[in-house]
Order: sequence, then C-alpha cells, then structure tokens
Amino acid sequence: MNTSPIIPEDRESKYMGLFVTESSFYRSFFRLLIIIALQQFAALMVNLVDNLMLGSYTELALSGATLVNQLQFILQQIASAIGLGIVVLSSQYWGQKRIGEIKKIISVGMIFAILAGLIFFILAMLIPKQLLSVFTGDQAVIEEGVRYLRIMVWTYLPFTISHALMFSLQAVETALIGTIMSVSTICINFCLNYCLIYGNLGAPEMGIRGAAAATLVSRMVELVLILVYVLFIDRKLKMKFRELFSFDTTFLSDYIRVSAPVIISGFLWGIAQAAQTAVLGHISARVIAANSIAVTISQVFVVLGTSCANVASVVTGKTIGQGDFHKIRAYTKTMQGIFLCLGIVLGLLIFILRGPIVSIYNISEETRSLALSFLAILSLTTVGSCYEYPVMGGIIAGGGSTRYTAIVDNLFMWLFTIPFSAMSAYVFHFPPVVTFCFLKADQLLKCIPNAITVNRFRWVRVLTKASGSSS
Repeated sequence: MNTSPIIPEDRESKYMGLFVTESSFYRSFFRLLIIIALQQFAALMVNLVDNLMLGSYTELALSGATLVNQLQFILQQIASAIGLGIVVLSSQYWGQKRIGEIKKIISVGMIFAILAGLIFFILAMLIPKQLLSVFTGDQAVIEEGVRYLRIMVWTYLPFTISHALMFSLQAVETALIGTIMSVSTICINFCLNYCLIYGNLGAPEMGIRGAAAATLVSRMVELVLILVYVLFIDRKLKMKFRELFSFDTTFLSDYIRVSAPVIISGFLWGIAQAAQTAVLGHISARVIAANSIAVTISQVFVVLGTSCANVASVVTGKTIGQGDFHKIRAYTKTMQGIFLCLGIVLGLLIFILRGPIVSIYNISEETRSLALSFLAILSLTTVGSCYEYPVMGGIIAGGGSTRYTAIVDNLFMWLFTIPFSAMSAYVFHFPPVVTFCFLKADQLLKCIPNAITVNRFRWVRVLTKASGSSS
C-alpha cells in the first residue's frame, strides 16, 4: 500500500517514442474524453444560460448571480475533490475488477458529499448577506444576490450527491449517463429561464429569482436521473440503495489519506477564487460583470482540455491497478502531447470568437471592452490550463500522489496570485486588465513544476489492498 514502484524503461516498441502506437489506448482515451467533455460542457451551460439570460435582463441581476456563483464554485471544488478521491482509489481497484471494494469506497465518498452539501446549505440559510458581502461592498448587488441565494441554497445537497455519483461512474469508465443527465438539465434550465426570468408563456416575471428556480428544478431532475441509473440500470457496479448510503469504515482511512489533501486544497482553491472575485468586485460592479462573462465563456471552451484530467486519472489509476507499470512512461508522454495540442487549439478559438460572443450580452460599452480584454488574456492562459491541470489533477493525482496537487495549487495561489493581484488593485491601483493578468498568470507558471515532476515518475503509488484484506 502506498509504495512507489520503479517505472522501467519502455520495453516494447509500441510504448517507445513520444506517442504510443497502441490503438486501444487512443480509443479508450478519446471515447471517455468525448463523453466526459460533453457532460461537463452541458453542466457548464447551466451557468452560461443563467449568465446570458440574466445579462440580457439587467446588469445588476448578472452581478448578483455572479456573487452567489462564487459560493457554488467553492462547493463545486470541494465536491470535485471528494469525487477525485473516489476515482483515484476506485480506478486502481477497477483495474483489478474488484467491484466489492469499489462499492465500499463510493459509500464513504457519499457521506463526505452529503456533509459538504449540508454545511453549505446551513451557512447560506443563516448568514446569506454576510457571505455575499465578502465579495463586494455594493449593497444593491448584495441584495440582488440574496434574492438569488434564497432559492439556490436548495440545490446544494442534490448537487453534491449527483456530483459524487458521476465521479463514481467515471471511475469504472461509465460516463454516458452523466452526459444524458447534463443535457436534460440544460434543456430544462433553458426553457424555465425563458419563462420565469422574463415572464414568457404566461409565467410570472421573476427576474433573478426565476433563474434560481429554474436551476433548482434542473438539479432535482439531475439527481433523480442518476439515482435511477445507478440503482436500477447500471450493470457494472449493481449498487443497492443500502450499499450507496451505508458507511463501511474499511476504506475510511485509505479514502481520507487520498482525499484529505485535495478536499482541503479544493476548499482553499474555492476560497482563493472567491478572493479573486472580491479583488475585482471591490473595483466596480462592471468589473464583476466583465469577469463573469469572460470566465464563463472561456470555461465553455476550456472544458475539453480540463476534462482530460478526469480521463487521465482513470487511465493512470487503472493502468497502475493492472500492474502495467511499463506502460506508464509512454502513456504519460502521450497524454502531455494531447493536452498541449488541445490547449493551443482552444486558446485560438477563444481569441477569434470572443467578439461575436460578447456582443450577445446587453451590457455597457465599458463592460464590453473589459470582457474582450479579459478574454484575450484567457486565450493565452488557456494553453497553460489545458496542460498543467490535467497533468497535476489527472496524471499525478490519478497515480496516487494527491498531496503534490494540493501543495502546488495552494503555493502558487496564496504566495503569488492573491498577494500580487491584491497589491495591483489596492496598493498600486493598476487598471483592471493588469490585475486580471496577475489573477491568471499562475495557469502558465504552474506548467514549469508540473512538467518537471510528471516526467520524473516519482508520483506513482499502489493504493490497493491485497485481495481479501478488506473484509
């Protein structure tokens, strides 16, 4: 358990060179990538639909929703870290086809997911204004955000449960249901937004509260769909309800060892992102809106690159679980090449299409100009994001070295990004575009340590227990 095997030099010709020639690797990688990317794209479209429709409703509604989305982002980071813990452990057992152990790991992850959803629910219910005032001092924006949060708070628990289940299925290379679920969510959200934000088709005009209500209905449908699939349709895990929500302590220590670094890191990363929004938010409401537009648009493009992290973690974990250590070196080099190619293509698309997309929004000229500038910066940092995140959160974390991911993420965030951007905004009063550069520069800087570390192959960990020792 938790040993570092020696990774031998590639001993077969198909595992030599920059790209492997094993066709099954590419079929497996890109099949899973397309399904997971579509799933995450559809999930992001929920936020984009709210963003677009509220942006064409009023700028105040967009800014208010953006504040609440910072809380959602923190929760999403924690939920993703909980899910990553499930994937890292389960994928190695999946390589050995040990389903019983995987079920016990999933049940532990579900407990943590429920706890995270409940904690955020309670805090948002008790102190909504205090939470949102962290991001801006504009009382009009805060009041609008509170109206949105009062409804959005009911989505937190369904979201964390659904998220954990989606990661659980990804660990055993089942991702299509997540895509179907996310597509249904975006369709429902779009239709209800059209009716409830503007008061179309006889529905009441609810504005920002209508967007929140649409998201709530979408999340509940999402939860029902994935529960039905996991409990009644899936043929890999064949989980029962009592297995899903039981609390077997057999793998508790293993799960905590793997997950604790990334859960803590996910929380700190979410706080850091909220701090970044606070830095921009205390400049002006227009900067908040421009940041929301630019980041949301870029996320839709970058989702293909960041989805590589999910695929890489499954591929790496499964390969280690199977004991095919001679493949790790070649797979790692090949995946890095894929990450870089995708990053360059996606960065170019963001730069080329930023103008037509921003023109959709009903915003002031100043906000439009800022959003275009922010997107130009993001078109460059996208190349870094599509490389460093899948390497760190996919290959290295998937290999069992989750502590490295937590350390690198937070060192760059808290020692560079936050202090330098804060000084830019509050001390030197640089223009918002300069501050935004400081906020996003870490996406390029983190490529350096990640490229060095991943190619030294000291991150491989065998996390599986010997067969029969888990009972």
